[in-house]
Amino acid sequence: MRAVQIADFGGPGVLSVVELPDPVPGPGQVAIDVSHAAVGLVDVFMRQGVFGDLPGMPRPPFVPGLEVAGTVRALGEGVTGLGVGEPVVSMSATGVGGYASVYVADAALVASTRRFGIDPAVAVAVVPNAAMAHVALTRVAHLSEGESVLVQGALGGFSAAFPGIARRLGAGRVVGTVRHGKLDAAAVTRLPYDTIVDSADLPGALGDEKFDVVIDPVGGDLRTRSLALLRPGGRLVVAGNAGGDWTHQVDTNQLWLTGATVAGFNAGAYLPAHPQVVRPALEAALEAVAEGLGDMVIDVLPFAAAVTAHERMERREVDGRIVLVPGA
Repeated sequence: MRAVQIADFGGPGVLSVVELPDPVPGPGQVAIDVSHAAVGLVDVFMRQGVFGDLPGMPRPPFVPGLEVAGTVRALGEGVTGLGVGEPVVSMSATGVGGYASVYVADAALVASTRRFGIDPAVAVAVVPNAAMAHVALTRVAHLSEGESVLVQGALGGFSAAFPGIARRLGAGRVVGTVRHGKLDAAAVTRLPYDTIVDSADLPGALGDEKFDVVIDPVGGDLRTRSLALLRPGGRLVVAGNAGGDWTHQVDTNQLWLTGATVAGFNAGAYLPAHPQVVRPALEAALEAVAEGLGDMVIDVLPFAAAVTAHERMERREVDGRIVLVPGA
């Protein structure tokens, strides 16, 4: 198979296209002929070695990639409900292996897109993140109908999945924030936000408005300001660290005085412990995407441009998602 491999921890230049043996599905697994593989910020962190010393995390050489779309190539023993050639989208339980022309996934993490008619580039760019947004909002934030949601980094790959899912769950108001340089892109986005404001102007840009739920995949000082934007009893979901501040801390006395909750959400940690949430989350995500609630900018590049894709991710030059295709 054709794959993009990380030869060593380091800059984007450690990525290269290689030929590797085709993987074979084991019991309970599905082999997928990959047509599209999504590029995420977590791939950048893994390439840089941010998580390299954590137990169970991959070490070079390895193939990065969490999300793929394509068609079923082969079924492992015991897998039912899917057929060879069926269009599917999948997310990874291990966080690796996606940048390849053949990918093996646990059947529980694979969903057919056939009855929804979703383009595979859209499926891989939106469905897995939308499924995780569904889990975060229902199981971690416990969003109730009519509540308000603020999404930091509103156009980012993960953040962009939240407004559509929040709408389907009955949110009364959904607001986003972006860096100043993203305001032009925010002005023309079709994502279902009520408004998007400059994160540098918080809290002033929102007047006295407070929120029941804040989704923060950015971190750092913006996370501190997120706490100040919660209503009493509000919930802040820590869903990433795109800003790269690994030393940020939360004042727990502030949580006590306001009755606020801070909860972390990491799919790699949460899903293995709660596998029963995956199937309903994927179904909700497919329905939301089919309704057009995940309409974002998607750039499609070949595997050979993986270095360029990671360079753009590091420079924050992406207004939606980058998707890789195995072609030369």
